[in-house]
Order: sequence, then C-alpha cells, then structure tokens
Amino acid sequence: MSDWKKRTQLVHGGIRRSQYNEVSEAIFLTQGFVYDSAEQAEARFLDAEPDEFIYARYGNPTVAMFEDRIAGLEGAEDAFATASGMAAVNAALTSMLKAGDHVVAARALFGSCLYILEEVLPRFGVEVTLVDGTDLAQWQAALRPDTRAVFFESTSNPTLEVIDIKAVADLAHKVGATVIIDNVFATPVFSRALEQGADVVVYSATKHIDGQGRALGGVILGTREFIRKTVEPYMKHTGGAMSPFTAWIMLKGLETMDLRVRAQAASALAIAEALQGHDKLAQVIYPGHPSHAQFDLVKAQTGQGGTVLSVDLKGGLDAAFRFLNALQIAVISNNLGDAKSIATHPATTTHQRLPDDQKAALGITPGLVRFSVGLEDTDDLVADVMQALEKA
Repeated sequence: MSDWKKRTQLVHGGIRRSQYNEVSEAIFLTQGFVYDSAEQAEARFLDAEPDEFIYARYGNPTVAMFEDRIAGLEGAEDAFATASGMAAVNAALTSMLKAGDHVVAARALFGSCLYILEEVLPRFGVEVTLVDGTDLAQWQAALRPDTRAVFFESTSNPTLEVIDIKAVADLAHKVGATVIIDNVFATPVFSRALEQGADVVVYSATKHIDGQGRALGGVILGTREFIRKTVEPYMKHTGGAMSPFTAWIMLKGLETMDLRVRAQAASALAIAEALQGHDKLAQVIYPGHPSHAQFDLVKAQTGQGGTVLSVDLKGGLDAAFRFLNALQIAVISNNLGDAKSIATHPATTTHQRLPDDQKAALGITPGLVRFSVGLEDTDDLVADVMQALEKA
C-alpha cells in the first residue's frame, strides 16, 4: 500500500473483507464481540491483536478500516477515529497533558479550540500561552523546558493565515515538545504535515473526508506508540470513539475525496481571481492566490490553496448580511469542505463568543465572510457571488 498513489489508497486502503468477500466495506453494527472460550476472552483483554476486538468503544472492524486507510494516506503509523473533530482535538491534547504542564498555541483558532485551551485545560492545572502563529520570534520566546505540546491550525480559521510547520516544529522539538496540528483546511489531499515536522495531525472528518454533510467525525494520526499507548487508553475510558456506521460513511467519502477537493480548490482559486479589486471588498483572502501574504509558504507547504476563501466587505456587518442573504446557490451554514458551497459570518456565529478586541486582533471584522467552495459549476458560483456583492 505504501507504493500506491493517493487515489488508489483512498479506494482500497485498509480493506478487511468478511467470509462473504463483499465489494463494499462491511458495516459491523455491533457493540460487542463473542469469544470462543473464557480463556480467549481473558487473553484478548490482556493483549488484543490488531484484528481482535472487544467492545465498540475500544475498536471495531469498520472503524479500523477507516483508521488504516486515513493513516496510509497521511503517512502515519496509526490513527484513532473519534466521534467529532473537536473530540479529536480534545483527546490529542488532554490524553497527553497533566497538571503543571505548559502548552504554547497559536492565537488564531476555531472558537471551540480556543475554549479547550483557554477554559478547559487551565481548569485542570495546564498553563497555556497564546502567540501570533505566523511570528516565529513569539514561538521561540514562549517555548520553555516544561512545554509539553504546541498546537496550531496549519491554516487558521477563518482568516486563513498559514503557519510554517517546519519552522515551528524545529523550535518545539528543541525543547522536547510534541507538535499537534489541526490540519483541516490543508485537507488530507494536500497535507505533508508529518513529513514537515508535525508529530500529531488532527482532522475533523466532518469536513472534506465526509464532504457531503452527512455525519460528524474526527481522527487523530501519529506514531503507533502515541495512538495506542496515549490516545487509545484515554478514548477507551472517556467514550469519544467513532461509531461503525459513521466510519462506513467516512470510508465512502474517502473514495472520492481527492477528486472533490481538487475540483473545489480549482473553483476557489477561480473565484478569488474574479474578486480581485472588487470595489465592494476591502480584502480577498485565499492562500493559493499570489496576493496572499504567505503565498510562497503555501506553495512550498501544500502546493494548493485549499477549498476556502474569505472576503471582507467594506460596508461591515450590514453589507455582509445583505451579501449572505442575496446568495442563491451558496447556503448560509457553519460547516466547510462540503459538496455544497457554504457561506459563514464568523463574527456572529463560529467566533461569536470572542470579545470584540480579540476578534479585531485576529482580523475577524464585522464584514468578514468565510466562503467554503463546493462542487457546483465554477461559472455559476462566480456569478452568484458577483450578484450578491451587487446587493451588498
């Protein structure tokens, strides 16, 4: 499998066929498993083999297929599938941290990630320092001998700042810190995060992996030791595992993910190009366009700009709402990476809880709209955005 190209891995990786030799992956909808004898049950609880299962909270054949497939795609030794993307973020951090530990994280994060870092971890005695993720001097100044982990989004939500994975990882590894990256905007298709220095990569499978708005899911990828010795015990006992039916949905999503993501990224670039210089916009933010401040880093790190762009309307909140309400194809929601184009107003939804001064510091202005590009015809999307801007 390691010699296969990505599209082949996405269709065939991790297959476990039953005695019936089914074509499509089987859904093992069972909460438990039967043992041939009491001795076998004892042995399995003592030391289960990779294809031996005990309880669905611990592992399941359908879930294991998804874990193996996404691990092979990412180039990771192992993976643990979770009930949601935030369950993955929480588990990746909480499973390895204890009172007295120190974490350094980028300040520009999704609202729920900030909640874990600012509210949950300090409650249990973990000290957290937030930095400007694009400023290497701030990372260097914040890292300490007792820093156990660093955490950041490789591309920030929703202002699409891109962090230099290799540079931050090099600094973190000098103090022995584990580098944990939320890589959802980069997508598994364009990701090379482990190769560039990440120790642990987290995805919300709800986004591009499913990509069709059907189910919540997440996944943590890393070394076999980290996944099975640190993450798995924590997840076993706290109950955040992925369901078998969700894993089957994610397996089906992986089969088409490469095709979907590449088409979405191409459309996102076309929309960004069409919007350059528009008189209703203060800014167009798309990592794959030369106007982006970290364009050179994007080309080196992922090679593509991804499926999401953001625009800042000059008229502020009122103009943003008029724009959103005028869209005819894109829907107003708060997901991304979906087959349907989705427009989001972060200041009043996903990042609403942030104080106004913190929103301003992060660039989340009243006029900012995040636009997740779907699989609709590119020309139709450009026309829809243009007509909505005229009404803004």
